Amino acid sequence: MAKVDLAAEAAGLTEFWSQRVVASANGDLFKVAKGVGSTTWHTHEDQDETFLVLSGRLTVQLRTGDVELLPGELLVVPRGTEHCPVAHEEARFLLVGPAVTSTAAGGKPDWSRDGGSPPAR
Repeated sequence: MAKVDLAAEAAGLTEFWSQRVVASANGDLFKVAKGVGSTTWHTHEDQDETFLVLSGRLTVQLRTGDVELLPGELLVVPRGTEHCPVAHEEARFLLVGPAVTSTAAGGKPDWSRDGGSPPAR
């Protein structure tokens, strides 16, 4: 057993909208991530997706309206629900879900690969 420093793990990420597995329990993975800008709209047909904000602010756009999340706040997006996470400034968060990922890119935008930055507004 080892404790995990979520802030340090998230700070070590080199790509926005990337995930790093930091723990597993009961068939679920605990993954830190950081985001800025927007992902693409996507859905996970076979799993719920849980967001727990560590720092910054994360908006999870849903077709029924936006949900604003601040540090310490959690949202579970039910399986099959189309969503689009957005961070106007850098946000760091924990994702919790089963050890299988149904959407390979998870909505990750092309610009974020290889440490890219979001397009200028």
